[in-house]
Amino acid sequence: MPRSKKGKRGSSKPGIKNGVKGESGASDDELMSDILSHYSSASEGTSVLDEGTGGEQVDEQTAQEETEDKLKQCIDNLMDKSAKTRLAALESLRQAFSSRVLYDFLIERRLTVSDCLERSLKKGGGEEQAAAATVFALLCIQLGGGDEAEEGFKMLRPILTTILIDNTASIAARQSCARALGMCCYVSSAEDGEDLIKSLALLESAFMTSYPNREGTLPTPKPGNAGLHTAALQAWSLLVTICPASKLTVLLDLHLPKLQACLQSSDVNYRIAVGETIALLVELGRDIDEEFDVEDSESLCECLKSLATDSNKHRAKNDRRKQRSIFREVLHYIENEDFTDEKIRFGVESIYIDSWMRRRIYDAFKEILESGVRHHLQFNPLLRDIFGLGPPLILDTSVKSNKISRFEKHLFNSAAFKARTKQRNKVRDKRADVM
Repeated sequence: MPRSKKGKRGSSKPGIKNGVKGESGASDDELMSDILSHYSSASEGTSVLDEGTGGEQVDEQTAQEETEDKLKQCIDNLMDKSAKTRLAALESLRQAFSSRVLYDFLIERRLTVSDCLERSLKKGGGEEQAAAATVFALLCIQLGGGDEAEEGFKMLRPILTTILIDNTASIAARQSCARALGMCCYVSSAEDGEDLIKSLALLESAFMTSYPNREGTLPTPKPGNAGLHTAALQAWSLLVTICPASKLTVLLDLHLPKLQACLQSSDVNYRIAVGETIALLVELGRDIDEEFDVEDSESLCECLKSLATDSNKHRAKNDRRKQRSIFREVLHYIENEDFTDEKIRFGVESIYIDSWMRRRIYDAFKEILESGVRHHLQFNPLLRDIFGLGPPLILDTSVKSNKISRFEKHLFNSAAFKARTKQRNKVRDKRADVM
């Protein structure tokens, strides 16, 4: 789902204004506790409607300055000799970056933060590497699709790649690096054909080891590898949404038959990721060619029916329920092109998840931002651009009295998304020769 390249963003970016540095003598645990309590107490739907008297606005500014001071201390703690201190700082930054839009604060400190994250990725243990990769993905989301995010991605991509392909590295770190590689490439350099091809190939190298051998037998997974395969496949499928048509055709021919075999994987989460990826690839194939069909579709549908009605007692009850639900959706789409819309509400707005491509993109951001995804949908220009929402709303008292109908919202969301998809298809065509 390629986006138009963003340049440097200025004051129109929402964020926290720089404040005056305060005390920094708190312990690491106290520091993290203070920051987490600050963000947990912040209302997700805060707007100008919530502002009261001038005194309350002054209190808000003071709170913002105090938060900035604590974030600065966290950044300083990333360079501490103690691994415990660095981990606490990374967790605090993860919470802060996912909970608020901090573009103004981070734009002046992005190189410092990137340097610290690079050090954690190179010299830290597995837990620290995993945390640093996640924080870096959040940093790219905070900086948006401009030159700053691309600069950071080019700086840290080599070390993310090194960890991902290192079989001796921590599985948790490799999973986190796979997700970060996919997200940062999607956000930062979607229009750079070379970066996209390299990232796709790296992620493929991570999950293709789960493919059947020449005899058609699935390999016995090593402990933890299913989680890595799942993370790499999901990151890869995110990048597939921005591939040009010529590249996409090659990927469909190569991967669809192999992925069908992986539906027999022993890991439920990997099976589900494979099923969703198959549905996404078929959807993208149909976008290119209305007559597109899966090779040996009868066999595929039989396998999907089996998974959609699986009642094996040796599987956990929740796993069976989740698997049946997902594979019913995949089967209905393959057979009838039927997709069940999902409505995501945030503030006074909402978006409709009405395609497998839109679901993969939303799920990718939700995996990184967690509960903060709705806040970013409200206030982060990057996500609002991706989902066709326009600039962040400035609410006034007339908004609640002028609510539009659910049908009108659905039409607006669908029209905006289709228009963006059409524009992306044009970009795909223009880049076809480059890829």
